[in-house]
Amino acid sequence: MNALLLTNISQLLTLRGAHAPRRGHDMRYLGIVEDAAVLCVGGKIVSVGTRKEAAKDAWLKSNDDVTEVDCRGGVVLPGFVDSHTHPAFMQPRLVDFEKRIEGASYEQISAAGGGIRASLDGVRAAKKSELTGKVVSALNQMASEGTTTVEAKSGYGLSVESELKSLEAIRDSAKQWPGTVVPTLLGAHVVPPEYKANPDEYVRIICEELIPLVAKKKLAQFVDVFCERGAFTLEQSEKILAAAAANGLATRAHVWQLSPAKLQSLYQFKPASFDHLDYMDDEDIATLAKSDTDTIATLVPGANYFLGLEKYPPARKLIEAGAAVALATDFNPGTSPTVSMPFVLSLACTHMKMTPAEAIAAATINGAWSLRIADRKGSIEPGKDADLAIFGVKDYREIPYWFATDTCSGVIIGGEPRLKT
Repeated sequence: MNALLLTNISQLLTLRGAHAPRRGHDMRYLGIVEDAAVLCVGGKIVSVGTRKEAAKDAWLKSNDDVTEVDCRGGVVLPGFVDSHTHPAFMQPRLVDFEKRIEGASYEQISAAGGGIRASLDGVRAAKKSELTGKVVSALNQMASEGTTTVEAKSGYGLSVESELKSLEAIRDSAKQWPGTVVPTLLGAHVVPPEYKANPDEYVRIICEELIPLVAKKKLAQFVDVFCERGAFTLEQSEKILAAAAANGLATRAHVWQLSPAKLQSLYQFKPASFDHLDYMDDEDIATLAKSDTDTIATLVPGANYFLGLEKYPPARKLIEAGAAVALATDFNPGTSPTVSMPFVLSLACTHMKMTPAEAIAAATINGAWSLRIADRKGSIEPGKDADLAIFGVKDYREIPYWFATDTCSGVIIGGEPRLKT
């Protein structure tokens, strides 16, 4: 049985003891152990403590076949849980990039045929193996930045055939990667061009054909919808999420990204996460904070940065109101082409005024809660999966401090060490 002993850790951020999503001041609790060691056996965490405690560990004393991982006085934390990504695409959207620099807005680019619709042709024409290769490449890049668990959405096929192909590519890529991939159907990303004159027919296809097929084939755990002007109306979104629930799939939603809206009716579907949230008002924030659905507020500041926006999601108001906040990259070809969770942490601190500790909790344990896998991900505790990130810094606050700098020394991912030389 493969056994690893991580030792010579200056700060071990355990984030232990989270029996519910972290909220308020609890988001600052990292459960730090200094001069620490972690024993992993068979892909699971077995013991956590100081190096002195590890030396007395009964299992270690009776077993010689242990691989020691010298963390060189660095910081170790749970592998990042990137709970909002769109990796199933073929090409970057460079025309969009240039048009935005010249002053075009997100909606103007979309209306001109750019945006999400610009990625359709590549995905529809691609072989499944080609799409799988793109997703695997993205997952490996994410791991190099400390990410060990990834939520992966479809959403650039926007037809029954191409959405199924995208989810199959995500499934096949997960088999080639030692980390954990949580698949999400985002057939309701935008209305494809062929249904522009009849969007309700596309909604019918999603609800009556696509979602039942995805559920039958077990290709996704969640169904997502972009509830926003220029995408899907509240009424259409309700139909899509109702179809998801009827087919035994959990729900999440892109909301409040481009405009304010009253979306209280979506809570009936017990969404695991509301994502983006740039235009939430105080009433919306209070409703989310008081909700008994444990809906996580997932913020993706990489999109705001890349779009050149002055407005960022109201992280401080959300935290102070008692909402559970998560962070994710929103990795996608049009609005957030980054795989770097450390960069997202830096944006959270500098542009949303989250503390480094809050940002780390949001990117680990709360991300796990948003994917409903916090029983095995997001903290370093006995019994949980051996997913850890090692950073070559002395203090955890350096992770968001050194922005655009690679300080990740490697990961333990699915119990397998991937260390940089």
